Amino acid sequence: MADKKGGDQNGAPPREIITRFEEASFEYGHNHPILDEVSFSIRKGMKVTLMGQNGAGKSTIFKLITGELKLNNGRVLNSRGVSIAMASQVIPPALRERTVREFFESCFPEKVYDIDPKIDAVLEVVNLHAPKERIISSFSGGQQARLLLASALIQDPDLLLLDEPTNNLDTGGIEHLTDFLKKYDKSCLVISHDAEFLNSFTDGVLYLDVHTRKIEQYSGNYNDLLKEITARIERENRKNAQLEKKIQENKDKANFFAQKGGKMRLVAKKMREEIEEMEDDKADVRREDKTIRPFVIPSQPEILGDVITITSYVTIDPKKHVPVVHNKSLSLRKKQHLLLRGPNGIGKTTLLEALASGKAEGAQIAKGVRTGYYRQDFSTLNFDHSVRESLLSVMEKQDEERMRAVAAGFLINADHINKKIGVLSEGQKGLVAFARLVLERPGLLILDEPTNHINFRHLPVIAKALDQYEGAMIMVSHVPEFVSQIRIDEILDLDKK
Repeated sequence: MADKKGGDQNGAPPREIITRFEEASFEYGHNHPILDEVSFSIRKGMKVTLMGQNGAGKSTIFKLITGELKLNNGRVLNSRGVSIAMASQVIPPALRERTVREFFESCFPEKVYDIDPKIDAVLEVVNLHAPKERIISSFSGGQQARLLLASALIQDPDLLLLDEPTNNLDTGGIEHLTDFLKKYDKSCLVISHDAEFLNSFTDGVLYLDVHTRKIEQYSGNYNDLLKEITARIERENRKNAQLEKKIQENKDKANFFAQKGGKMRLVAKKMREEIEEMEDDKADVRREDKTIRPFVIPSQPEILGDVITITSYVTIDPKKHVPVVHNKSLSLRKKQHLLLRGPNGIGKTTLLEALASGKAEGAQIAKGVRTGYYRQDFSTLNFDHSVRESLLSVMEKQDEERMRAVAAGFLINADHINKKIGVLSEGQKGLVAFARLVLERPGLLILDEPTNHINFRHLPVIAKALDQYEGAMIMVSHVPEFVSQIRIDEILDLDKK
């Protein structure tokens, strides 16, 4: 494991720096600062985690490294000849209608001859069977996540940038990715909120503090970071408590001497100067990232009887890529929660979309039931709408004060409310989507991977809200720890015959 200087704990010399930020500052316009004179480096062969609150600017750092964005001040220096490839969170819309072969060809600035063997090799690494003539949009979210990783690997980069690589991956996919990263002998910088995944391979952590806009560097994994931050806060609070006690004692004495008059007033003046010095010595205690406030998703109150009835459903054969119809007798009433399970590519997202739209053959939603639908790709949101427009649009009776109160609970403040959805980070889009569900008051809640992109601090709050939801709920999630916190009344395993 590397220490903060990049050396080995056994005394080996520091590894070569391949990427370095020097006094780097960046902002989107004048009202959205991201980095303030940040300095850090990434060394050859290191596997580093980049962490921070939703919207802090983690993905922006990736774009600064690749050159997609330019600094306002300072420098980003990549070693001469170093190659960099990034697997982003989602496949760009412009590439979704291309074939698998065309998608991989787009990874290179010039035509690569005989690319098929290279494609076969990287698809083997990510454990995905993908015919080269198949259209990208026809793959599931989890399969697209594997394609994104493969698109970076096919470039064989010196520095691999992974932005939320476990999003949409099933358990097998995460295990496969973890094993790959453990064996990967080049440099890797990963953005993720999955602590268990990060702890399995991380050498060090870069923490982007949304308050100071600085990068803090930590050796070890995420658990080590938490211990170090906790210990630091305790030290700072302890020091401040001791100073505060002494300050109060001196204030009492200064007031006493000031009342005596004469020379005692000079003593009081000197003590007040000492008090000011002690105030200056108080530590600026680290401000932790805020967590969203506890919330309730109100259920449509007037519903009686079955909310949704399912007599059959369709899955996709992952090998033959053909639909398969299954007969099933299933109904959900209020306060009943259903978990859908199955591997990537079996058609979970397709099934949820069909259910939410009311177009699923073999499924019937009761008349008058409002459906709240959380999509993993946030396509239920209009990216051209402002946050304010998006939230007001789902309210039966538009109430600005109510809307802003709910938004504030999801850390959507005055700085965000008039921004377009499209400029928000993926995590912030997720919080907007949850705020919409609160304002919508659905009778049926359909959730497709609700943990994707969401800061780990928020997940227990979200899990509690879903656990307490009193309407009917259908959910897909590949995060066992999250699911374990939610009341599940029935499980439908799509992989079982």
